[in-house]
Amino acid sequence: MNSSMRHRPVMVALLATTMIAGVPIAPALAQGAPAQSAPVAAATSSVAPQGTIRAITVNGTQRLEPDTVLSYTKLRVGQSYSQESLDQALRDLYETELFADVQIRNDNGSLTVELKENPVINRIVLEGNKRLKEDKIRPEIKLAPRQIYTRSKVRADVARIVELYRRQGRFAATIEPKMVQLDQNRVDIVFEISEGPKSKVRQINIIGNEKFKDGELRSQMVTKQSRWFRVFSSGTSYDPDRLAYDQQKLRQFYLTEGYADFRVISAVAELTPDKQDFIITYVVEEGDRYKFGDVKVESDIRDLSGDGLTKRLPMKKGDWYNAKLVEDTVDTLSETAGLFGYAFADVSPDFNREKESLTMGINFRIANAPRVYVERVDINGNTLTQDKVVRREFRLAEGDAFNSFLVKRSKDRINSLGFFQEKLDVEQKPGSAPDRIVLETNVQEKSTGELSLSAGYSSLERFIVSASITQRNFRGKGQELRTSVSYSYYSKSAEIGFTEPYFMDKSIAVGGDIYRRDLNSFRYLSSNERQTTYGQTTTGFQLRAGVPITEYMSLALRYSLNYDDVTLDKSTYYTDGVCDPLLAGRYLCDAIGNRITSSVGYSLIYDTRDNRIRATRGQNVTLSQDFAGLGGDVKYVRTRLSASKFVPLGGGFIFSLSGEGGYIHSLEGERRDAAGDLVDAVRLTDRFFLGNPQIRGFDIRGIGPRVVRRYYTSSTSTDGVITGTPTTGSSSRTDDALGGKMYYLARAEVEIPLGSGAREMGLRPSIFADVGAVGGLKDPETIDYAGTCSPTAGTTGSTVRAGGTAANPTCGVGYSHNSGTAFAESYLGDTLKPRLSVGFGVNWNSPFGPFRIDVAKALLKQSGDDTKLINFNVGTQF
Repeated sequence: MNSSMRHRPVMVALLATTMIAGVPIAPALAQGAPAQSAPVAAATSSVAPQGTIRAITVNGTQRLEPDTVLSYTKLRVGQSYSQESLDQALRDLYETELFADVQIRNDNGSLTVELKENPVINRIVLEGNKRLKEDKIRPEIKLAPRQIYTRSKVRADVARIVELYRRQGRFAATIEPKMVQLDQNRVDIVFEISEGPKSKVRQINIIGNEKFKDGELRSQMVTKQSRWFRVFSSGTSYDPDRLAYDQQKLRQFYLTEGYADFRVISAVAELTPDKQDFIITYVVEEGDRYKFGDVKVESDIRDLSGDGLTKRLPMKKGDWYNAKLVEDTVDTLSETAGLFGYAFADVSPDFNREKESLTMGINFRIANAPRVYVERVDINGNTLTQDKVVRREFRLAEGDAFNSFLVKRSKDRINSLGFFQEKLDVEQKPGSAPDRIVLETNVQEKSTGELSLSAGYSSLERFIVSASITQRNFRGKGQELRTSVSYSYYSKSAEIGFTEPYFMDKSIAVGGDIYRRDLNSFRYLSSNERQTTYGQTTTGFQLRAGVPITEYMSLALRYSLNYDDVTLDKSTYYTDGVCDPLLAGRYLCDAIGNRITSSVGYSLIYDTRDNRIRATRGQNVTLSQDFAGLGGDVKYVRTRLSASKFVPLGGGFIFSLSGEGGYIHSLEGERRDAAGDLVDAVRLTDRFFLGNPQIRGFDIRGIGPRVVRRYYTSSTSTDGVITGTPTTGSSSRTDDALGGKMYYLARAEVEIPLGSGAREMGLRPSIFADVGAVGGLKDPETIDYAGTCSPTAGTTGSTVRAGGTAANPTCGVGYSHNSGTAFAESYLGDTLKPRLSVGFGVNWNSPFGPFRIDVAKALLKQSGDDTKLINFNVGTQF
């Protein structure tokens, strides 16, 4: 044989029934079947099978010493031997798993042990794994390079990898280990993986149910039948742990419906022959339905009256039995005892089941317990956040009487900081005496620094580029430091701010902001395009302070100083260096100019939400007022009132109801424009605007007072009267939103829970209804313009502009229309009649940044309103 052929790597399938170094490996290797006993090589003998060992020779060793090999057997020179002892020696050597082949030859008492050592593993190779990466599989493999190869370790590794895939729901996965033979008695172990599809739950059968339909029972389970519309659900994969959990869910459902004797007789999951689907079958026994019998509370604690608590029990005699209601009552009674300082009060329900009358009597017994005081508060897990940041949110201190309500309130306040994972736990542990308790707070910190660089497209502001750095737990002291810059088609801004929530370690929050904001407002054209109108540049700062009044009420004070510069493009809207109302409109010409606004304000806040970042229950009410006129050029009073309420509906559904309203009143008296006409005392840039995103289903600033300018083509009759015909095309109409002095807005929304897979993707869908309106302005002076007029024959004079009406624009007697475009303005939308829209939306924390899309239909609208069915934002916060 050519020498090069002797060194070529040879791939040997470890699952095939083939001889590897003289020892067969069975196909059951990958399935984790028990290893077959290694066959014992027949000992060749030229003499009688019994005698005395005269000598022992060991041949074939490479890494082991001969004495080491003999130490694994009981064969010794000078001792007697038999066929049985030689067979036992063979078994002993094979059991070490160090040898691939062993033979013992006997020549009249001279024993020769011929052996071949198992190879050394050179490397471990994985092939075919796509769904599970190597970093997930490698920890399950106990074989390693430079170890001695053994079949049992290969079988064990295969079984662990198969089990890993089964935990991922891939029951059709197969693992075929193969061995590549190398020189110097080395091998590569290759695990060829066929992952197969994820095993789904094809069908869930329920046998024995008579009171409830299969579909109603399946809706109680976490495991769902695989259907096309559940493409994002992770509940369609088979999971043995989930199967056990579903049995508990079935039992809970029946117990809440009064079936106290319900039980699951069996739950069987059958894998289809192709190993791609499971069929789950439940056999249940419903039993009889019970009602509540006599229910009462007996209390051994003197501060708690059993009779008084009995009257407040949620269940009454004759109601259908509900086990969940019983559990909730136990928790309520425990919390009630905790409110009086009895942290370790034992509440136990005693059941009295009457099978004849099908009633369930319950006696809630509250055992005597000592009043408990807080011995100390321990905080664990905070490495960056200082202890005092957490401690100052506690409503209990060392030495205080224990109060379960205040413990829960403390937990909510710590969660609202946003510094820790939501799985915050405040454990109640016994102290050094029976009347002492230790509150142990275990926190898990999360990242509080945010560096955001984003670019995106918004239906509101077109292209957006923004960058921001925020540290909400600066230096671990709970301080917030933030800076941001942003640029879009219609706005630019730069801002830096700082907030100290506990100034001088007192419950006083102080902070400030410095900012520069450039806004380009726009008007709508008839083709839904936008034309830039005025530009507003605001440079200023704000100082803030806040103090708590009660546990749930606080007062915030602020002072702002802004310098506003409102401009119009002179090449577009000016004539002879002066703002031309025929080009811009009187309302825009009135808005331009420089002004300083110096204002002081306050906010009175009542907040019982469990989490200020993402609330699931509680309410919030805020009254705000700002007074401008403490110096400066602008004087007004702006008042706002807002409220919101969050209610968990169960099953992960969260209902929220919110509303707000505002009014601004000028303190400047009458104002007149350049033409001397009265205009609204509240400037355009100080008014309220409403539309998307406040009310979805409408465009940005799409609701409320507006001036719509419609253009006409004209012809001249002999008497000089111009008859107007509406023009068509992208320039046939303009739409300017004017805002309002008062507004109201309300929203009802239900957040819909999704499966764990969708939650991991950051998807949060919701359905909503929005209603609101803005208005209350003084009617502006509108313009009807007949275009450019020229003198007719026999008349002298220069070109003039003339007026008229929308239906009958005119140049006047002696003048004719000179091919210009006439227009007529209409004032629309100034009504507080409600606008209503309904729709659905999805929040998605996408890899490109936060994404929000809303699809909303305007059901109620007024003349002049601009609607929009779909709105979305990418790369901006929502």
